[in-house]
Amino acid sequence: MRLMISGGGTGGHIYPALALIERLKATGQLDAVLYVGTAKGLESRIVPKAGIPFETLSLQGFKRRLTLENVRTVSLFLGSLKKARRLLRDFKPDVVVGTGGYVSAGVLFAATQLHIPTVIHEQNSVAGVTNKFLAHFVTKIAITFPEVAASFPAKKVVVTGNPRAQQVAGLLPNDRLADFGLDPKRRTLLIFGGSRGAPKINQAALSALPAFGQADFQTLFVTGSVHYDRIKAQLPPLSTNVAVVPYVDDMPSILPDISLVIGRSGATSLAELTALGLPSVLIPSPNVTHNHQFVNAQALAVKGAALVVTEPELDAQFADTIIELMQDDPRLLQMAKAAKALGTPTAGDALVAVLQSVMK
Repeated sequence: MRLMISGGGTGGHIYPALALIERLKATGQLDAVLYVGTAKGLESRIVPKAGIPFETLSLQGFKRRLTLENVRTVSLFLGSLKKARRLLRDFKPDVVVGTGGYVSAGVLFAATQLHIPTVIHEQNSVAGVTNKFLAHFVTKIAITFPEVAASFPAKKVVVTGNPRAQQVAGLLPNDRLADFGLDPKRRTLLIFGGSRGAPKINQAALSALPAFGQADFQTLFVTGSVHYDRIKAQLPPLSTNVAVVPYVDDMPSILPDISLVIGRSGATSLAELTALGLPSVLIPSPNVTHNHQFVNAQALAVKGAALVVTEPELDAQFADTIIELMQDDPRLLQMAKAAKALGTPTAGDALVAVLQSVMK
C-alpha cells in the first residue's frame, strides 16, 4: 500500500496517524508513506523525528468571526491545492487519509478531485470543522465515538476506534516508576495535564499534595516542562511517596502501573485509558473547539469509567474526593472494567480494513 496521510496542529491528530503507519508496517502492508503537514505545526517536529518522509503545505485555519484574515485563509487554501495535486501525482498513493487539522483539508480535497480513494478519521465525540467539510467528498469516514456519527453521511461512517489504542493495548506492568523514586508495586495516582501542562490542574494538585503525601498511596505529578520551575518554587516539603517531575518520556509505558489518572480528556488520552482499562478523573480543557473535551469525558462518565470535574469545580474538597476514590477498591475495579469495555484494542486493524475496502 502506498499511503499519503495528513493531520496536524495537535497531538490528537498526529499520534493516530503515526499509530496507523506503525500498524501497516507491523503487518507488512506498507510499501511507501508520505506525511503532509505544515512547517509550523507540531507535526513538523514529531513526524521527521519518527523517520517518516514529510512534506509541507502553507495553510491556516478559519477565524470564527468575519475578518479580512479569512480572505488570506481562502487564498492559502487555493494555493495549497496546486501543491497538493503535484504531491499526489508524484507520489501516486493508493489511498489518502486525513486525521484532522486544517492542513488535511487541502490534501484530501485535492485527492478527491483526482479520484483517489480517501478516508478521514475523526477522533473526538464532536466533529472537527475540517472533517465536517471533507465528509461531503471523501470515500469513507472512520470514527472513534459512536456519538459523532450523526454529524456525517450515514452511508460513509465506520466505527473503528482510535488506532492509538492498539499501540498501547499490549503494554504490561513494568518498573518505570522506579525512575522517579516510586515503588512500581504500590498503588499510584498519576496527575498529568498534557505535554505542556495545565495551570488549573497544576494548582489543584499543588494544593492537594500535602494531603496526598499523608495518604496510603503514592503520587506522580507531571507538571509540564513550561510550568515546572514555577511549581517547584511553590512546593511544600514532600514525603517520599510523592514525586514531582516536568515531563515523562513515553508516558504510555508507565500507565500499566497506575491505579488512577487525573488529566485532560483529549482523544489520544482516552484511547490509551480505555485500551488499558484505567479509571480516571477527567478535567476537560475549556479552551477547545465546541467544548469537545467535555463531551469526550461525558462519554466515559455515563458508562461509569470516569468522573468528570470541570475546572471551576476544582475546589478545596478535590483532595478529599481523590483520596476517597483511591481507597475505594470496589469502585476503582468497577471503573476499570467499564473503561476496558469501552476500549478498542484492535482499532488499528479496523482502520486498515477500511483503507483496504476503499482501495478495492
